[in-house]
Amino acid sequence: MRLSEAVMKPPTRVAVVGVGRFGRHHVRVYRELPEAELVGVFDTDEQKAAEISNEYQCRKFCRLEELFGEAEAVSLAVPTDRHAELGQRLMEAGIDVLVEKPMARSTAEAEALIASAEKNQRILQIGHLERFNPAVQAAREIVSMPLFFEVHRLSLFSARSLEIDVVLDLMIHDLDIVLSLVDSLPEEIRGVGLAVLSPKIDIANVRICFQNGCVANFTASRVSTEKVRKLRWFQPHEYVSVDYARQEVAVTTVDLKGREQALAYRRLETTREEPLRLQLSDFLMNVRQRKAPAIGGKEGQRVLLLAHRILEEIGRHSRRLKTDGGITAFPPEEEAAREVLFSGPKNLH
Repeated sequence: MRLSEAVMKPPTRVAVVGVGRFGRHHVRVYRELPEAELVGVFDTDEQKAAEISNEYQCRKFCRLEELFGEAEAVSLAVPTDRHAELGQRLMEAGIDVLVEKPMARSTAEAEALIASAEKNQRILQIGHLERFNPAVQAAREIVSMPLFFEVHRLSLFSARSLEIDVVLDLMIHDLDIVLSLVDSLPEEIRGVGLAVLSPKIDIANVRICFQNGCVANFTASRVSTEKVRKLRWFQPHEYVSVDYARQEVAVTTVDLKGREQALAYRRLETTREEPLRLQLSDFLMNVRQRKAPAIGGKEGQRVLLLAHRILEEIGRHSRRLKTDGGITAFPPEEEAAREVLFSGPKNLH
């Protein structure tokens, strides 16, 4: 389908399943997008669903099956342990799905989602939101040969997403970005993490060495006293600093043209936009053009595998120190998939 044909089509009928903290923003944005027709919402919390449906003047579905045949595309913003089950049911009903990150709890569940999308010829897009941050998109244009990354993602404590560790909750954003910027596979991982205010890991520091020699350090915390969202990397003759929140990119370059080396400083031009709006517009365009998303099931699976590998390393570190970090052992069913990630098959890279 040509772009002009996709634009000329009637608005895509969309629904949101799960209207908690993230889901309600999906509802808001869909209501604002001209290419979307918000047909309704579904949540097991009927009172919450009623409030959202009243606020945005759309239907409240009382059962998931009620939106079958009503919606062409769905944002799935429920807890992670429901992603695989509900995602498969939606795709089997002929509905395209955007699944919030992480795409699933395990590799087996991720594989099930991917298989369902292929079997039912559905669009499966994974909600790695920072890919659509204008600052990330601008910085991507000047990537040459990253040698070293330093990444910080710190948040104040809140009661949301406590069913998963901070690696899957927050760090996974930055793991996805770095994997997309480094043309190499992970080779060695070191990690430490602690459960502070929840039964799961709340703060973690991770070091990843890639096969091409690049090194990346990640720090993620959901028990910080401040909010920080920064990605920095060094490449030959350049230092690049990305501020996710401000959507700014600063570049420091070593100028070798003159007799004396000098530092040149510049900011990349960015147009401030809401990443979620860009993400949902991209999802709808993929739905309307029947185009495979840049962040599809395989990309979501790859970063999920890396996140689980990190959790395994944090668990090993905790056992060496004889501390209870809240980490369980790497699930047995993940072992084969983990080997796939670190041996580097083309379909995961």
